[in-house]
Amino acid sequence: MSRKKIVSLEKLPQRVKELRGAGKKIVATNGCFDLLHVGHVRYLNGARELGDALIVGINGDESVRALKGSERPVNNQNDRAEIVAALESVDLVTIFPEARATRFLELVAPDIYVKGGDYKTETLDSEERAVLKKIGAKIDILPLQSGYSTSELLARLTKK
Repeated sequence: MSRKKIVSLEKLPQRVKELRGAGKKIVATNGCFDLLHVGHVRYLNGARELGDALIVGINGDESVRALKGSERPVNNQNDRAEIVAALESVDLVTIFPEARATRFLELVAPDIYVKGGDYKTETLDSEERAVLKKIGAKIDILPLQSGYSTSELLARLTKK
């Protein structure tokens, strides 16, 4: 079932069109989701509660390396997409190769774009903000799930 939720960037606009045609309010978010932890799960559940369908963009492996360093990702992009797609709160997952989610956002044109509390609207990438403004998406920053961080988890694991 979860693999059916994973769509290519090329097929994403058609799937979004189908969801909109069914009257769904589209929520989108994106990230690396390298080692899924309870902070991610709570965040994605909270994002889904804001609308009728949650679409998650997963950074491809090369973009994760560019953002997080040469030792990341721990899990490859296909595994990360399948794990996120297995969550009940997630309706669609796509993998995008760029470091920034600009093209993903253009293709989804969400009603609501969600980020975690480690961001502020002002700290979002300027190109991403411009796309969101152009399509009229509301930006919603969910509270940070303190105590949960993939980087901190990896640091604890490598200490031993």
